[in-house]
Amino acid sequence: MRDDKTTRTTTDTPSEQYLPSETANGQPKRRHWWVWIVVLLAFGLVAYAVLRPGAQTTQTAPTGGRRGMMTGPVPVTTSTAKTGSIGVYLQAIGTVTPVYTDSITAQVTGVITAVHYREGQYVHKGDPLIELDSRPYDAQLVEAQGALERDQNLLSEAQMDEGRYQTAWQRNGIPRQTLEDQQKLVLQYQGTVKNDQGTVQYDQVQVGYCHIVSPIDGRVGLRLVDPGNLVTANGSTPLVVITQIAPITVIFTLAEDSLDEVLEQTRHGAKLQVEAWDRANQKLIDKGELATIDNQIDPTTGTVKLRATFTNKDGVLFPNQFVNTRLRVTTLENQVVVPSSAVQHNGDTAFVYVIANDQAKMTTVKTGASDGGMVAVQGIKVGDVVANSSFEKLQDGSKITISKIKLPATSSEGNVP
Repeated sequence: MRDDKTTRTTTDTPSEQYLPSETANGQPKRRHWWVWIVVLLAFGLVAYAVLRPGAQTTQTAPTGGRRGMMTGPVPVTTSTAKTGSIGVYLQAIGTVTPVYTDSITAQVTGVITAVHYREGQYVHKGDPLIELDSRPYDAQLVEAQGALERDQNLLSEAQMDEGRYQTAWQRNGIPRQTLEDQQKLVLQYQGTVKNDQGTVQYDQVQVGYCHIVSPIDGRVGLRLVDPGNLVTANGSTPLVVITQIAPITVIFTLAEDSLDEVLEQTRHGAKLQVEAWDRANQKLIDKGELATIDNQIDPTTGTVKLRATFTNKDGVLFPNQFVNTRLRVTTLENQVVVPSSAVQHNGDTAFVYVIANDQAKMTTVKTGASDGGMVAVQGIKVGDVVANSSFEKLQDGSKITISKIKLPATSSEGNVP
């Protein structure tokens, strides 16, 4: 009886007294798995929304946008390989250097009375620049000229007396010693006259220093002195600076390894052309000629200096301006040339697309010197027509149509099928 009662009591205990994990039907466990399923479905929808537009873009991309998906001919512009001359150049950085730069200082002490030049004015040799007060030096010159005239008259008197003594001695009227004394007196006066002449010339130079003129043709810099300033002789401060503008030179350096190429041409009397380009190497400023090569190599840099002369008629080259130089060493004749834009590269391999029978054929070439947008190539012949645009769409064997409208060439790197 006790056992039955105990069993019945246990069976009749309410289910609410059990933990959720201990329930017979297991509903809490099923609710837990449904939550994870919903989360996974949400992530899947987000991934689909993100990835689906990219897939659609790939599928709906224009047929000409991806290589190998072209269904029609590619429009291209073309160029024809021809025979031409190509210059071989050595490039370097140079500095525009005037042939003459004169910093004029005072040679005498005095007060500036006038400044004749304007800042930036182009002056010619002999044009007046600055005036100093010359009155003290004019007075010294007059004094020296007076002493010269006096001593010249004394010399003339002594020479006349010498002539009389010569005649009297020949007639035994005077002793020989008197004649000889007179002759020596004449020589003394001659020396005095020479000394006076030197003094006059020196004073004339001093007066000339008061009237400063341009020693060369060139351009004047900014004004450094004004009327009323006192300047001293042999002072360190320049009164005016004049720079020769035309002609002008450019000094540049080349590596010693390139020197033999230049010397080989100059030994045969060749006149080598030098071009001066702007800092960005985009605009040709002027053309000149190699003038000279320095007599030694700089051991610290392994380079040698060269000087080129430019006429600079328009003043486009300015002193101390930095320029890019191109020294034309030689000219290669009878080369097969094509536009540089027609040559494509894949790493170290260069190639062009030769057009024949409305079809593009990729042809490997070997490039040489380039000049003026043209490059010498080996691997094709004169008269071959090559593609010069639409390289992002071309591949070996592509059908093409020749367009008369200029098309972009796009990048020249990695344009391979």
